[in-house]
Amino acid sequence: MSAPGRRSRRGMNLIEVMVAVAVLVVMAAMSWEILASTGDARAILAERDETTRSARVTLSRLRRELQLAYLTPNRGAVNTYWTVFVGENSDPDTLFFASLAHQRLYRNSRESDQTEISLWAEPSRERGQGYVLFHREAPRIDEEPDEAGVVFPLAYNVRSFDLRYLDPKTNEWRDEWDSRSTDTPYYLPRAVQIGMVLIGQDASDADKTIDIPVMTTVVLQYASPLKRSLFAKEAK
Repeated sequence: MSAPGRRSRRGMNLIEVMVAVAVLVVMAAMSWEILASTGDARAILAERDETTRSARVTLSRLRRELQLAYLTPNRGAVNTYWTVFVGENSDPDTLFFASLAHQRLYRNSRESDQTEISLWAEPSRERGQGYVLFHREAPRIDEEPDEAGVVFPLAYNVRSFDLRYLDPKTNEWRDEWDSRSTDTPYYLPRAVQIGMVLIGQDASDADKTIDIPVMTTVVLQYASPLKRSLFAKEAK
């Protein structure tokens, strides 16, 4: 009568223990793989979200600064520097201009709303891919419109940065602009078209990237209006 009771209380043998351990190892490996893939997907989506957010911030800042671009009306005044608006057709494009979009950060600082803005891109060396779009702002107008001031990166992972300029006298888009030249002598483009392509991670494959294009058109507040002939053609 005692033998069956002892048999019912005996533990697992070695083979049963090994099978149980193997099952636990397989389940742990599967769980780890699922968690790792989920973490990678979240990291990719977070990076893409950062890229698109960077595009929105970049366009918002450029839109505000370009809207208030200006040229000094009285170039013959004493102690007055000529302001310029120069966009160079390069790869990526560059631009420097004067604007009334400066914001003072310190109370009673000797700064006005006038500022000099420069935009250019350099190959990325430490972070991201493609180019880094840099922004320079100087709180004072001087004889060197593309130097000095505070420089900071405006956008990372930039594949291309293209600008076009609408000439109010010909109603045509130009790939470059220079207010110092005889083609566009000391006047502003009516509008600036900003086209930018950013490099984002492919959510379906971590080893691949995708292009994220963004584009906007900014109308300059202090530029001359377009010729009426353009609106006449559109009406027809």
